[in-house]
Amino acid sequence: MSAGCQLDERPQFRGPAAAESEAYRAAVDFLCQRINFEQLPREQYSTAEFKLDRMQALLERLGNPHLQFPAIHIAGTKGKGSTAAVCASLLEAIGYRVGLYTSPHLTRFEERMRINGAEPSPAEVVGLVDDVSAAAHALSEEGPDWRPTFFEIITAMAWKHFQRARAEIVVLEVGLGGRLDATNICSPVATVITSISRDHTRLLGDTLPEIAREKAGIIKPQIPVLSGVRDEAAAGVIEQIAAQHDAPLFRLGREILISDARHALDGDPLPHWTARITTPWREHPPRRTPLPGEHQIANTALALAIVDLVAQTSSNVTDASIDAGLNAVRWPLRIEVLRNSPLVIADAAHNVASLAALVATLRDVPAQRRTAVFSASRDKDIAEMLRITGEFFDRIILTQFTDNPRAVPVAELAAIAREATDVDCTTFESSRDAWHAALAASEPSDLICITGSFFLAAELRDVIRAEGQSTATPSAPLLL
Repeated sequence: MSAGCQLDERPQFRGPAAAESEAYRAAVDFLCQRINFEQLPREQYSTAEFKLDRMQALLERLGNPHLQFPAIHIAGTKGKGSTAAVCASLLEAIGYRVGLYTSPHLTRFEERMRINGAEPSPAEVVGLVDDVSAAAHALSEEGPDWRPTFFEIITAMAWKHFQRARAEIVVLEVGLGGRLDATNICSPVATVITSISRDHTRLLGDTLPEIAREKAGIIKPQIPVLSGVRDEAAAGVIEQIAAQHDAPLFRLGREILISDARHALDGDPLPHWTARITTPWREHPPRRTPLPGEHQIANTALALAIVDLVAQTSSNVTDASIDAGLNAVRWPLRIEVLRNSPLVIADAAHNVASLAALVATLRDVPAQRRTAVFSASRDKDIAEMLRITGEFFDRIILTQFTDNPRAVPVAELAAIAREATDVDCTTFESSRDAWHAALAASEPSDLICITGSFFLAAELRDVIRAEGQSTATPSAPLLL
């Protein structure tokens, strides 16, 4: 089994000197030689490949950097990345030096590990790879099952980076599931489960309770748990596991309350929501969600509750600091505006629940004609995703992304679409050609939405930005 980085997804070389560029290239080459499950079709591996003892052994050889500062550990089928980004921004605004670890990346793997929004420099990357590669090589000598994967090495690099940068607290997004994820050996002060819906069913289970059990694997003895899970059966599993661990549980809709939720365009092309949020530690005045969509109210509420819990005795938690933290949130591909005329949106929706949330948000956006540029990865309920897409969009352009072998071929997508929707569908092998076709057929008052896959949205985001076609100030640009 092997799947490393594709050439076109390798990080950009940014070193100012030739020697540094060569060292950086060598560091990237080392990473690209590792097994990368983000690049493998789901049917080619199982949870037996994920070994926390291997990750633990790797970090022990690095001096256990993950135990040197507290973590906020966030899992969930959807919303975990947005919640992590909002939480990190809020913590920074009240004075913490915050490490943020997320996945996957858009262009450069350095995007996964940030300190107060800043990525590691090329020189720092070289140093991190030098440290971690030595430990990885030594561990690999114990046998093939001990050879660390791409994600494990990147996670170890992030911990070393946070240690060297003197982070005071780290916000960790789970990569996949929770119980067996490489991030699950952290030392959390809070664990969070944002939502439970069907995704990665081959690995995590066919039912919501099964998936909830995997996500709830991040719960630790006596460590507070915050949950945004609404499904009754899935929520019951989380409550049971929290009780078994004697972990205090704070639930959205019970201990964390949302009221007076309302939305408006307010001159923005996308609707933003405001709501009153009450946590066990603070009653917040109406706050505007930093990202568009009604589903972001829950993510914002969880992020505020995390900060209220972690910093409940801090005098820096003021209305002004909280508003500053919310206003500073930047999180790409979450219903991100790339252009205004026609309105072009890229969104990372890649499963049924996230696509339904996207469509619910776009219903409030005026448009003469709506076009979806759609692609998907394997191990998804593509038929249901296309059914939802066809109920809202007037036209679907099917394509496939090029930076990940998990892409479903266009011909296969077209066959599924013929059964799932009556909406007009056209196909393009090239995502760039699909984007150009959508743009050429659209009027200034139309809407184009690029969706169905994180990888497609990221790929075309780069294309549109490189072509210089964006006339809008992006509503959620990359964190800088």
